[in-house]
Amino acid sequence: MQGFNPVVSALSHNEARPRKLAHRLGVDTVLASRLLKAMRSTDPVSAVHRMPGPEPLRRLLKASARAGVEAELIEEANTAVDRFESLIRDDVGDRGTLEAIISTWVPEARREFELRRKQSAFRAISQLRGAHCNVILATVFLHPSGNDDTIDVVWLNGLLNLQRDRPNASTKIATRRFGGEGARRTPCTLDGRPVDCLEGLQLREYCSNPLPDVHVEAVGDVVHYSLGGSSYGPSSSVDIMFAELNRGELDRYVPVDSDRQRFVFAEVSTPARVMQFDAFVHKDLGGTSMPDLQVFDTAFEGVASVNDRTRDIDRLSLLESVEPIGRGISAARSPDVPCYTDAIEHVLEHVGWRGDDFHILRCRSEYPLYGSQITLSWQPEYR
Repeated sequence: MQGFNPVVSALSHNEARPRKLAHRLGVDTVLASRLLKAMRSTDPVSAVHRMPGPEPLRRLLKASARAGVEAELIEEANTAVDRFESLIRDDVGDRGTLEAIISTWVPEARREFELRRKQSAFRAISQLRGAHCNVILATVFLHPSGNDDTIDVVWLNGLLNLQRDRPNASTKIATRRFGGEGARRTPCTLDGRPVDCLEGLQLREYCSNPLPDVHVEAVGDVVHYSLGGSSYGPSSSVDIMFAELNRGELDRYVPVDSDRQRFVFAEVSTPARVMQFDAFVHKDLGGTSMPDLQVFDTAFEGVASVNDRTRDIDRLSLLESVEPIGRGISAARSPDVPCYTDAIEHVLEHVGWRGDDFHILRCRSEYPLYGSQITLSWQPEYR
């Protein structure tokens, strides 16, 4: 699109600025800014990503002609626009497909491409499912058991500003795990009662008032928590937050010759604007080591184990990341969950664990893809 350089030079004798160019041509400042950014890109692929579409470019050229730019310069620039349009229409099909191709090579383009598509998916699936929330909260605490051979696990889960958009739309959270032969799972409330007793599961101080109607159903090793009632619309939005304790849920050690990994995961089972997935890993369990992050498509085979290599084909290539955010309760502050540190302190006090013993890892995903599974995996301890 070098044909635009002479046109812009003719319009601006000094350095071209978006607002000045937009005022001169009588066009939107955003359009002028996109053009100038594309022209200043030294990488051709980045320039194509930033360039406005053919029709906006033609509007710019018509305005440039009215502003007195020579007809020969306008004609050369229009020829460049025609080639650009042919690239989009004949070589790739449409602008969306072109952006998908460009996102393979340009990180900036990939971030923008993924976010826009995930936003579109969120809007569509929210309407199809009839429910959505602002935040999915999935926080796991990993702590050595008293016998030193297993790991105690606590899940702090939440759906914040959960809203049905039509009556009887289903919304739920499930807790589960993958275990080997003979593995046992005994989920209970923080004070040790069975999970079929709802009392004690929900953290009343951090839920809506009146307390949301949550149904609990255990099926094998899986526990389903679903919103009851049939209210819908903005006035029906609720905050749900609950904690589940599993003593001795995970084996701490694996045989030396094993290639298995330790992993935890969170499912995107409700359309959400944000998912915050935190792992509080005790210092004696290698809390300072960084995990690998994988995102799985669960649409066909269901939830995935990282130790099942046949599921590698279901991994999604998305720009999600995990980062260490510090140690102790104060390091865990979250702009997405205002009461978060108080809720963490509540959980730790009930199970008798010290906040300073945990290193915290966080994956924050904007518009997480519905039907996906975000997984953190580590090398285990061997024995």
